Amino acid sequence: MKKIIILVVILLILGSVSAPYMYRAVFKPTSSTIPVVILPDRAEIKILAGNLQVPWDIAILPDGNLLATERPGDLVLVSHERGVIGRTTVPDVSTAGEGGLMGIALHPNFETNNFIYLYRTTMSEGRRINQIVRFSYSIAKHTLSDAKVILDNIPGATYHDGGAISFGPDGYLYVTTGDAGTPALARDTSSLAGKTLRMTDDGSPAPRNLFGNIIYSFGHRNAQGLAWDTQGRLWQTEHGRSGVRSGLDELNLIRIGGDYGWPESQGDTVLTGTIGPMLHSGESDTWAPGSITADGDTLYFTGLRGQKLYRVTGLETNPAIEALLVEEYGRLRAARIFNNTLYLTTSNTDGRGKAGSNDDQLIAIPLELMR
Repeated sequence: MKKIIILVVILLILGSVSAPYMYRAVFKPTSSTIPVVILPDRAEIKILAGNLQVPWDIAILPDGNLLATERPGDLVLVSHERGVIGRTTVPDVSTAGEGGLMGIALHPNFETNNFIYLYRTTMSEGRRINQIVRFSYSIAKHTLSDAKVILDNIPGATYHDGGAISFGPDGYLYVTTGDAGTPALARDTSSLAGKTLRMTDDGSPAPRNLFGNIIYSFGHRNAQGLAWDTQGRLWQTEHGRSGVRSGLDELNLIRIGGDYGWPESQGDTVLTGTIGPMLHSGESDTWAPGSITADGDTLYFTGLRGQKLYRVTGLETNPAIEALLVEEYGRLRAARIFNNTLYLTTSNTDGRGKAGSNDDQLIAIPLELMR
């Protein structure tokens, strides 16, 4: 009885502290054996913008300026020379936990149709859901108009909302969704939760999807990154289990119709008929991977709790992983490559990190420094 009383007191204490401290309190320490690479020249790394609020994803405009989504709901315009030069609020964004304004993708024909696609969390009849919304974007005015929801009712929750969107080399729109805190939905092909989705630019199922709908792969916990190598193969980062048993984060090679097994398959435990990860963090390390991007056949993905940039080479034979920028910028979220530059964002103001005086930041690194 005495032990039960002590446990209750501890839980009450935890419940009285703020969410960021509670989050850190329930996670075990992690240890990493990944080789560390030190960049030879730091002078070329440039902070393009600071004091951002949880920047989640990045896109580049034809004029070279950048668009960054902030999870609380703003779309920010960033110049290489002048920093933040514009800010507009995306309507109907609901922010709580891991939800909010997340992925961004420009239509492949953006220069003629001005379409951008945003992944947002919103409320519908008292329920938290996620949507893909297409807007017309004015470069001259930095404004959004003509909103059209092309995909509605993606299951949402305080945690595990997915959020990555990208047009693939085949011209179709790919989307990652989380299991919305209900693991059983991940392997249910009648639900959009815990999936990779593939659709046309108006939200219709892409040809050759195997389930007669927009599902491309399933059995995912909370995937938040999409990237293609030179062969057109799709790679994806996925969060493994969390809490005191955190670890087993994954780098997956995505196959059409593939079952990635969550929650039954984790790490090296792969059930018959499911697909295991190409790499995983093991039980003693936590990457908490964010976005992923490709430089040819070299992959870069960010680590939130890992506070590193991870580089993966040897995709054809034996994938090998290295760590860069170890704890230099804190939690790293977005990773995108445009015009031979790797762009990163930090995520230190998300309630789970330690924010510095200029956080959060948008960072530009010439690719030549990384090779």
